[in-house]
Amino acid sequence: MENTIGEIVMEHKTSDIFQRLRAGEPIRLNDPEYFKINEVVCRTMELSQQLNSAIDTVQMRQSLSEIIGTAIDKSTTIFAPFYTNFGRFTRIGKNVFINHACSFLDMGGITIEDEVLIGPRVNLVTENHPLDPADRRALVTKPILIKRNAWIGSGATILPGVTIGENAVVAAGAVVSKDVPDNVVVGGIPAKIIKSIQA
Repeated sequence: MENTIGEIVMEHKTSDIFQRLRAGEPIRLNDPEYFKINEVVCRTMELSQQLNSAIDTVQMRQSLSEIIGTAIDKSTTIFAPFYTNFGRFTRIGKNVFINHACSFLDMGGITIEDEVLIGPRVNLVTENHPLDPADRRALVTKPILIKRNAWIGSGATILPGVTIGENAVVAAGAVVSKDVPDNVVVGGIPAKIIKSIQA
C-alpha cells in the first residue's frame, strides 16, 4: 500500500502542470511549474492587443487562432473586443458566432461545438478557488462544453464544469451553475428550466 501511495505522489510531482490543470487538481502559486502558466498568460496578453485592434473579422479569426493554437474555421465570426486570460485550452467549431465583449477564462478547457451563437458580454468561466481561506489562492478548474446549435444570451455567465445541451437556449443575464439538457430554455440566477423547445 505504501509503495502505491509513493508511486502516486511521484507521478503527481512529475506530471506536467498543464495536465494537472486540465485534470482539475488544485494548482498553487508555489508550484515549481507555475511559471509555465505565467508564460502562456503573458503571451496571451501580448497577442490580445493585436486581436482587439483587428479591423475586420478575418484578422480577428487569425489573431484568435494564434492565441488558441488551432486554426478557427472561416465560417466562424468573432467580434472585438474579445477577452481571454489563457487561450490555449479553447476549441471553437464551425459556423460559430461570438458577439462583442465576451470573456473566456479557459484554463479548465472550453469547447464550443458547431453552429453555436454567443451573445455580447457572455462570460465562460472554467476557473475557481477553494472555499478554505487558507488555500483560497489555489486554482481549481473544470471544463465547459457548449454543444451544437446552443444559444447563449447577452450577459449570461456559465460557471465551471457546466455543459450546455444541444439546441439549448440560455436567457440573457442568466448564471448557469448546473448542466443544461438538450432542447430547453433556462434563465435566472441560478438558471432553471423555463420551457422545452420542440426539436
